[in-house]
Amino acid sequence: MASIVRPDGQSSQSVSGDTIFALSSGALPAGIAVVRMSGPQAGEALRHLAGALPEPRRASLRTLRDEGDALDRALILWLPGPGTATGEDMAELHLHGGRAVVAAVETALERQPKLRRAEAGEFTRRALYNDRLDLTAAEGLADLLEAETEIQRRVALAASEGGLAREVARWRDKLLGAAALVEAGIDLAAEDEAADVNLPLEAVGALTVEMEAALARPPAERLRDGIRVVLAGPVNAGKSSLLNALAGRDAAIATPVAGTTRDVLEVPLAIGGIPFLLFDTAGLRTSGDPVEAIGVERARAAMLAADILVWLDDEPAPEQHEGAIHIWPRCDLPDRAGSRNGRLAVSALTGAGLEDLRNLLVTRARDLLPREGESALNLRQRSAIAAAVGELRHALAQAADELLFAEHVRSALVRLEQVGGGGGIEDLLDTVFNRFCVGK
Repeated sequence: MASIVRPDGQSSQSVSGDTIFALSSGALPAGIAVVRMSGPQAGEALRHLAGALPEPRRASLRTLRDEGDALDRALILWLPGPGTATGEDMAELHLHGGRAVVAAVETALERQPKLRRAEAGEFTRRALYNDRLDLTAAEGLADLLEAETEIQRRVALAASEGGLAREVARWRDKLLGAAALVEAGIDLAAEDEAADVNLPLEAVGALTVEMEAALARPPAERLRDGIRVVLAGPVNAGKSSLLNALAGRDAAIATPVAGTTRDVLEVPLAIGGIPFLLFDTAGLRTSGDPVEAIGVERARAAMLAADILVWLDDEPAPEQHEGAIHIWPRCDLPDRAGSRNGRLAVSALTGAGLEDLRNLLVTRARDLLPREGESALNLRQRSAIAAAVGELRHALAQAADELLFAEHVRSALVRLEQVGGGGGIEDLLDTVFNRFCVGK
């Protein structure tokens, strides 16, 4: 990492010799457009446009000029590193949000030496490299940018503020303590002195149980993609009509013709601030039509993958779907009025029972999502933690050999480092940061 001399005479650090810039606010035109710069030339570029650097971290109103031409009257901020979002020198230009204004300023910046447009996620990548956040916080920030429901926002915000990072750091500290006890025991054995071998065993055993409990939590993918709710039952049970009623639009074709739905239709939906993914499926029956038969097989596969099955039939749901929500559909018809055998009476036509169904879905979904204060682990994080747990299990199984025990504990520490972005996972970073917009 290179040491950089800033325009104010102080030194800073940079992961590279160039300085990046990008529009970091919303789509244009807008009331205000924020252009960010990060890197060793941020101060020099700001001074070129504004004439002089303002007092650090205080907004100043200046006329921005390039080659003698006035570009805009804007608020500017000078943010010397390393105490910034990226850990580098940064500057911000709060411009009038017209397309021509922003284009003129970006053109002026592009003409400056060692300045270039940022790539997707590059600001956050620099923050990672400069230890301003770890990879779990970066992933949380990406989730926060994509959040569409309240629960997604809350969980992503907790991750972006270091919730999982603190939990992993606590595990790491406990493992380091256990490793130190083991190493001390090995040293004492070499000096013919006795050590309490149970202390590291107890610590590793308790930590293994705690980490396994974390792995058993609801996954982040369920929160990001939505709770999978599959509407299933025989032909003409009213599945498509119910899906349209829940979605509030004609998402599926609903007709009295048996077998209208021949494929699985997915509809994303938020209910009570919780993301759902509703599936309309083909009616279950034996059919000589090869196309319909394929639809029926897909319907059965969707049922098996459901988080919540909504069963529309007078007969009970298949045995492998214990816990399904049983619906008494089309309760507006004279011969089907009321509730039967504890089933929830619903009419897609009149709306009867729909609010009760929505409430029931929300209640079921809350048991399938992370609880308040819990970190939701994505696939990458789960894989690293599971690998660490595997090493700890090996350590406990070979506890009689202190050298092997210590080696597995050290390997577990390496796996934990990977959760936060250490341990040689450079090949994963492009995938993570490509989720970001250019200005992040």
